[in-house]
Amino acid sequence: MPEHEPCGPLDYGNLTVNLVRELMTRPAVSLPIPDRFAGPGVYALFYDGGYGPYASLRSPDAAQPIYVGKAVPPGGRKGGSAPDESEPVLYRRIGQHVPSLEAADNLRLADFKCRHLVVVPIWITMAERFLIEHYQPCWNVCIEGFGIHHPGSGRQASQRSWWDTLDPGRTWATNLQPRAREDAEARLRSFTTERQAIPETP
Repeated sequence: MPEHEPCGPLDYGNLTVNLVRELMTRPAVSLPIPDRFAGPGVYALFYDGGYGPYASLRSPDAAQPIYVGKAVPPGGRKGGSAPDESEPVLYRRIGQHVPSLEAADNLRLADFKCRHLVVVPIWITMAERFLIEHYQPCWNVCIEGFGIHHPGSGRQASQRSWWDTLDPGRTWATNLQPRAREDAEARLRSFTTERQAIPETP
């Protein structure tokens, strides 16, 4: 930084560095997380399995996420009273991914680790955006759909996600309009080929 340039401790760049550092100091734990905890926040999932198309996404040291997400407290999406931070919303949100990973034909739950960070509610959405922009996780920006919920009845006209196309197994997804697996594989190849080197965690 130039000598006389003002420093904004809450500017976009500094928040990015601080959030990434803080999350990546948290232990990388197996799923499901055994110890229940309270609070909202953000999390990152890391893959270290043997599925061929994901070979370049493997992260044995849990340094490059395959997916990041968030959990906001009850009332956090609305105005009015202060959101309730006593609920284990982050713990529950991470737990919701376990059945999806177990259902996928080509994935093993044991091949995933998770880092999570309880965050003051006002920063949660921004923190998630920072992490996606910084790491460009495949399941957020290329093979999307991992984090979606069951779309419910009457939504059979919806198209199957790229994630459910490449990582099939969720029963409810078979009721959606299919995509070609070849297209999903081509999309992933393009992503892994063109992806620029990820900068090291600051």
